[in-house]
Amino acid sequence: MDGPLENGRSPADPPGSGADSIIDSVFIGPFGLRAGWRLAIYIGSFYFLVYAISFLIAPLLTHLPDNALQQSYLLLIGDFVEFVAAVVPALVLSRLELRPFGAYGLPPLQAFRKNFWIGTLWGILSLTILLAVMRAIHVFYFGRLAVHGGRAVKFAVFWGAVFLMVAFYEEFITRGYTQFTLADGIAFWPAAVITSTFFGISHLTNPGENWTGAVGAGFIGLFWCFTLRRTGSLWFAIGMHAAWDWGESFLYSVPDSGLLAPGHLIRSSFHGPRWLTGGPVGPEGSVLIIVLFAGLWFLFDRLYPEVKYGQSKP
Repeated sequence: MDGPLENGRSPADPPGSGADSIIDSVFIGPFGLRAGWRLAIYIGSFYFLVYAISFLIAPLLTHLPDNALQQSYLLLIGDFVEFVAAVVPALVLSRLELRPFGAYGLPPLQAFRKNFWIGTLWGILSLTILLAVMRAIHVFYFGRLAVHGGRAVKFAVFWGAVFLMVAFYEEFITRGYTQFTLADGIAFWPAAVITSTFFGISHLTNPGENWTGAVGAGFIGLFWCFTLRRTGSLWFAIGMHAAWDWGESFLYSVPDSGLLAPGHLIRSSFHGPRWLTGGPVGPEGSVLIIVLFAGLWFLFDRLYPEVKYGQSKP
């Protein structure tokens, strides 16, 4: 009498035979659905939700005045929509994969705790150091205040909200579920190179961006992958990302990936070769960005020597 069935086949059946084994080899790995298929489902769901939500809210946005500030509100709304579209499929897939959502880099109990605020400090200080060096070599000038009093506070809060949402969306879509799932299939650092390359290239969609700035953004993205690996979550990267963008666009009033924000605090200016200043792209297009983030990488490696990726608590 034949023994019990294993995976739907008798022990007498040769392994790898039949249509079931072909399907298993293509779709199923040792830990369930293969990483490539999970990522394809995630990306497909993301784009579907972006278009669906955008279609539903489009009538509500048709009467906004066509000026720079209102376009900034559209940026905030757009990044919120994309963040929702990035998180919802990950929440569903976390149930299917029997994993806590925090495994994808955003453990809820760590929200806006120590790592976030340390990352915020790193963002402001690192940008300040970069611009101070540019000022010391006479290619950057801070200028005078452009807005004052309550108006300055209003713009500071507004741009803080915008760039916090930008950081949430960009970090999670590149270094959240996508990074986790790619790393599951090809290991952490090959996945980090892919997601950081995508992060850099995606900046080319910004008006005024160029390949120099895209390379700089990609290098910054690789550093944020490193912070994810050493802290175990995206909270440091989100804090630093938001603070860096806020510092560029509002505090120091320089172009951010080719965009100069309305309502910026000061009338700063660059005077010098583009390879040093970044020109209309902003500091991310300067060769000094590579030097800066190489130094930050060295410092972070010393301050956070332990790898905590994959060990994050909910």
